Amino acid sequence: MRGKSGRLGRTGRRGRLLGVRSVAGQVLLLQVVVALVLIVAAVMALSFQARYDSERDAQNRSRAAAETFADAPGTLTALRSADPARTLQRHTVDAWHGSGVDFVAVMTTDGTRIADSDPNLVGTHAQGVQQAAQGRTVTEIFAGTPHDAARAVVPVMDDRGRVVGLVSAGVSVENVGEAAARQLPLFLGAGAVALALATVSAALVSRRLRRQTRGLGPAEMTRMYEHHDAVLHAVREGVLIVGDDGRLTLANDEARRLLDLPADAEGRHVTDLGLAGDTAELLASGRPVTDEVHLAGDRLLAVNTRPTDPFGGPSGTVATLRDTTELRAVTGVAAVARERLTLLYEAGVRIGTTLDVTRTARELSEVAVPRFADFVTVELLDPVLRGEEPTEVHTVMRRAAVSGVRDDHPLQPAGDLIRFDVPTTPMAAALARGEAVLEADLTVAHGWREQDPAGADVALAYGIRSLVSVPLQARGVVLGMANFWRSAPSERFEDEDVAFAEELAARAAVAVDNARRYTREHAMAVTLQRSLLPRVLPEQDALETAYRYLPAQAGVGGDWFDVIPLPGARVALVVGDVVGHGLHAAATMGRLRTAVHNFSALDLPPDELLGHLDELVSRIDEEEAEDTGAGITGATCLYAVYDPVTGDCCMASAGHFAPAVVRPDGSVDFPDVPVFPPLGLGGGPFETYEVRLPEGSRLALYTDGLIEHRGRDLDAGLRLLRDTLAEASGRTPEETCRAVFDAMLPPHRSDDIALLVARTRLLPRDRVADWDVPPDPSAVAPVRAACVRQLEQWGLDEIGFTTELVLSELITNAIRYGSAPIHVRMLRDRNLICEVSDGSSTSPHLRRAATTDEGGRGLFLVSRLAGRWGTRYTPSGKVMWTEQSLTGGPAPLEVPALFDDAAW
Repeated sequence: MRGKSGRLGRTGRRGRLLGVRSVAGQVLLLQVVVALVLIVAAVMALSFQARYDSERDAQNRSRAAAETFADAPGTLTALRSADPARTLQRHTVDAWHGSGVDFVAVMTTDGTRIADSDPNLVGTHAQGVQQAAQGRTVTEIFAGTPHDAARAVVPVMDDRGRVVGLVSAGVSVENVGEAAARQLPLFLGAGAVALALATVSAALVSRRLRRQTRGLGPAEMTRMYEHHDAVLHAVREGVLIVGDDGRLTLANDEARRLLDLPADAEGRHVTDLGLAGDTAELLASGRPVTDEVHLAGDRLLAVNTRPTDPFGGPSGTVATLRDTTELRAVTGVAAVARERLTLLYEAGVRIGTTLDVTRTARELSEVAVPRFADFVTVELLDPVLRGEEPTEVHTVMRRAAVSGVRDDHPLQPAGDLIRFDVPTTPMAAALARGEAVLEADLTVAHGWREQDPAGADVALAYGIRSLVSVPLQARGVVLGMANFWRSAPSERFEDEDVAFAEELAARAAVAVDNARRYTREHAMAVTLQRSLLPRVLPEQDALETAYRYLPAQAGVGGDWFDVIPLPGARVALVVGDVVGHGLHAAATMGRLRTAVHNFSALDLPPDELLGHLDELVSRIDEEEAEDTGAGITGATCLYAVYDPVTGDCCMASAGHFAPAVVRPDGSVDFPDVPVFPPLGLGGGPFETYEVRLPEGSRLALYTDGLIEHRGRDLDAGLRLLRDTLAEASGRTPEETCRAVFDAMLPPHRSDDIALLVARTRLLPRDRVADWDVPPDPSAVAPVRAACVRQLEQWGLDEIGFTTELVLSELITNAIRYGSAPIHVRMLRDRNLICEVSDGSSTSPHLRRAATTDEGGRGLFLVSRLAGRWGTRYTPSGKVMWTEQSLTGGPAPLEVPALFDDAAW
């Protein structure tokens, strides 16, 4: 602790000594001493002034009291009386009390007191009254008996001007001193306050001075400025300081040498120093610049200027000059190299932004103009443009892109075939060697002219004079050719430009090859996808339909849609989406679409169909997970069935969006279809939603790519779809599809988009006929006869006999093998549809019959007479249905003996 205290003490002493030795400390000490001396002197002067003022005040009071008493009318009368002492003594005491002086006395002309405020002094002799006895008023500081005083002696004169007596009044010196002493504390306090203020102000000034001088002493500051001056003039870089008025304040020796300044340059305006105009303008403007090159005689100077204001100095500009004449060539080479590296970096960013071959070629041509070449042409082999593997024939290419500094160039446009038949051309030579070929001067390149002499003359007349041809190669395979052209007044290509052109072409070739591969795979996927989607929608009268389908730009996906005619003039509408992109998603979509077709052939309701489809997807997932470790990962589907006879639409959803329903009045809503998990997740059993649609209603089924993308969320997409459909009220499905795509198509499609629009129709009531059938064989004939009459009304006499046989067989089998209630319905649509329903769920099927069997073969007869037939189940039983052409006659009957009717 003792050692530490000693160190602290030494540090404190050094700090105090440093404070006194520094300029700031000395200024502070000097200011405090001067202030102290001035304040002491001021206090003393004020003290003396106060005493002087007190004495003067005492004299004035004494004189006023004496003159007042002397001029009083009774004073002269009393002096002339026989006993003036007795008369004046009382008046003298009264005057003493009333005047506030210390004494009042009345004396004879020789100074004998005849009345006095102090009765003990009556009869005594006063000194120093000779002048008053001669008739003059005397005011003085009197030292004498009984004590020193500020005294006034006033003569009392009669009417003839003779002095008959004297009146004296005064204030003792002790009282005068007490008055001055009472003011002394005030003077001392004011002096102390003034000293404190002077000390604080001196400390503030010293603090600022300490910051500016960094605590340096006079000797140190002298050395610092000597060093500063030595460095300023010894440094090999010119330094100028110009004031805000444009006059030169300081110039070191190097600046004088570089600018050839006159000896009397300092103090003169920079425009009067004989400098170059741009240099003088820069120095006078105060504009900050960095390494701006100026010409000074035969020198190139790099000039840097900065304002001095931000650094605490006076406003102005400091400029530094550096001779860069010898470094210009090296700097130029470095700048070119830096520019080339920057261009290569930009090429890596700008080339290959899309997986489009033609766009990639155009990006190569655009990135090199004008920073490397004035014109760039890119040719590619036709197989490369189609996404196929390039061939070995390189003599014919198609121009894919051309860019230049001007649009009126003589080069062939994009799309033209370019031939390289002549081996002496730079292009053919580059392809043969597999490396870049330079033609620095095309005016003397005779081999280049041989391919197209007329075109070469036009190009030379235009000003094109230099060429670098580089083959575009990837994986050792030639994809095309890039040609870089320069025209006057640009400099010709040199040898060092060849390496850069090859590097640029190599990067572009990789991007072109990637785009080619993507084009091939994308074309394959799109082809597969389109082959799996419906090429045309089937003909049917229940709905008027239109659709739009766009694959994703980055790769095909698994979206699909379908329109499937069902028995009874009904139509199924399907839309679905397989998660993911690429060939796997497209193939999976095809499998699911085929499965939906197969399940719909069974005429299953929507909930049961989705249940079977969910089971199928789960099985596919298990099989693919065992083989590849990856399944479908999810698929959504919406299945809806519309019946034009009743106008009912039943639908079920597996993770898919509900359709939009546009009513004939233009209102749009989204039905509350129960949404279950996507297919393959075991979300069944599914639930069916039913809604009755007026004729002319429109159903819009869509996938998520239409309503949701990166720039638009789901809710906003649904609102936009609702508004667009409402505005398109009354339009056809085709016009509705066009309006929706115009309003909602995203700028970049990251997902497939499927849209299916269907407008509902109702089958006219006069085309529907139905009868209830009692469960009695005798009822067959009346019903059959009624059906024949109905066919006659519809003008279908030609198929009456065939229909009569079909209905007779179906009704007879329903009565024999089915159960009540039994109902018959005929629909006249594109075909004649006959339906016989009963309350039994037993399904008939064809089987082989023995040759000795007596009965049957009725179902086989139905299958031969009807174009299509089948069975569908209802909640209360089943329906046997047939379809017949409206114009076709009965089919020829060749009944083999091996077939018989079905078992019910």
